[in-house]
Amino acid sequence: MARGIRNDEAMLAFLLLQIVTFCSSWPLSTNSRWIVDDASGKRVKLACVNWPSHLEPMIAEGLEKKPINVIVKKISETGFNCVRFTWSTYMFTRPDYGNLTVSKSLERFNLSAAKAGIAKNNPRFLNMSVVQLHKAVVDELGKNKVMVVLDNHVSRPTWCCSGDGNGFFGDADFSPEEWLRGLAAVAKAYKAHPAVVGMSMRNELRGSRQNEADWYKYMQQGANTIHAQSPDFLVIVSGLNFDNNLGFLKSKPLAVNVRNKLVYEAHWYSFGIPAEKWAAQTNQLCATVTKWARDNYLFLIAGNNSFPLFLSEFGINQRGDDLADNRYISCLLAAVAEADLDWALWALQGSYILREGHVNLEEIYGVLDINWDHPRNPAFLDRLQVIRQINQDFKSKHPTYYILFHPLSGQCVHVVKNGIVVATCKNASRWDHHQDGGPIKLAGSPWCLGVAGDGTTPRVSKDCSSKWKLVSSTGLHLAAQDGRGKHLCLEKNASDSKLVTKKCLCVGDNLADLPTCAQNPEAQWFKLIPANI
Repeated sequence: MARGIRNDEAMLAFLLLQIVTFCSSWPLSTNSRWIVDDASGKRVKLACVNWPSHLEPMIAEGLEKKPINVIVKKISETGFNCVRFTWSTYMFTRPDYGNLTVSKSLERFNLSAAKAGIAKNNPRFLNMSVVQLHKAVVDELGKNKVMVVLDNHVSRPTWCCSGDGNGFFGDADFSPEEWLRGLAAVAKAYKAHPAVVGMSMRNELRGSRQNEADWYKYMQQGANTIHAQSPDFLVIVSGLNFDNNLGFLKSKPLAVNVRNKLVYEAHWYSFGIPAEKWAAQTNQLCATVTKWARDNYLFLIAGNNSFPLFLSEFGINQRGDDLADNRYISCLLAAVAEADLDWALWALQGSYILREGHVNLEEIYGVLDINWDHPRNPAFLDRLQVIRQINQDFKSKHPTYYILFHPLSGQCVHVVKNGIVVATCKNASRWDHHQDGGPIKLAGSPWCLGVAGDGTTPRVSKDCSSKWKLVSSTGLHLAAQDGRGKHLCLEKNASDSKLVTKKCLCVGDNLADLPTCAQNPEAQWFKLIPANI
């Protein structure tokens, strides 16, 4: 009996220590279009990375490659404060799935190398059930001050998403009733867990069955189910057509009573547009896809009845050899930076234990390399700096100013003694609001940005005669006339960090896009980003 008491006391002390260590996050709520800390009301920005645990083995990817603490440390080191951590419904609704030990789950697929890897790197996990493992990963994230969004990715554990029976309510593997039971089970299992800030109801609804009537019906039921079990969680609602369409909310809002916990999510990839089209019509395509985003989900952050929008998936081939991805990502970064969205990059994993029948398949969209040793593309991660930081704070008492962001480099414009350069977006030069066709003026000063000549560094002086226009359909080219009446565009030098003004790329003398253009105009893309920090 005495020994039992000492064990109980030790366990209580351990649990209290865990709670203190976990407390890296807090209940979050919403205030208009912003996510905020419940206690202070201050804005919290989700800068997340996706980490899958929903494929056939039901095991978080990478545990066969590195110890869990090493992986979680890499998440923080690469600039993320949050993980969108996936799960499959059957893990939590069907005992023959959820009760499988990690060891048995791997043995089902003859994954002996992965089993040996986990035995080496994370031996304590082998005899856990896959559900216990899921929680152990969340616990480790919490101990390292990483917030967690739990994402119901599929019902039957598998890769998502095409013809897999997981697409929409009523599909072969997508029973609405079982889905609701799964949401309830997960919300209950993680209730009051200090790392978990929200639940995403379903990833990428899709397929021939999808329709708005069922969407409203089941999204309402799902939101209410989560909120009833864990009222502190953000309830994150996905749209139709692979999370690309929430436009129908303009005519009919979603009627849910989850207090100030409702967040919408969307995905934005380059898929479906050929690389050759991006190469020939970069400006036009950027304008088209940005308008699509505004019409289908970015509208939610505007107006009197606005909501937070979580861009829960976007990403590129991080080898850097996909032209479509390379053009699209600059376009996306300009829009995300301007809107100051919460987001989650696809994806953390450098490899999969098992995906679509392939063992140890490399993920070229992964932040980490196939061995989970190093970032695959550090330069790309550096480009995310401006969207990681909070630029707009609805509680700020500072006036709004603008920073001039260059999406291709991921850097911002600084006025320095020997010219104008791009560098880190922290402490970038501040500019006043720019009226199209007017001067661009340094905030709080009489100094303006001016054209000095073709191929030369723009001047910053009290001469405010240069009138800058947003040209091309993207609105990302900034052009002003030189002394001969010729329009020149801001451009970042390819060889260094300096800015120059040059002939506008892929734009005609009438300042409209050329029908086709073999040049890449991204060096001339700039975006004035509102900030008040």
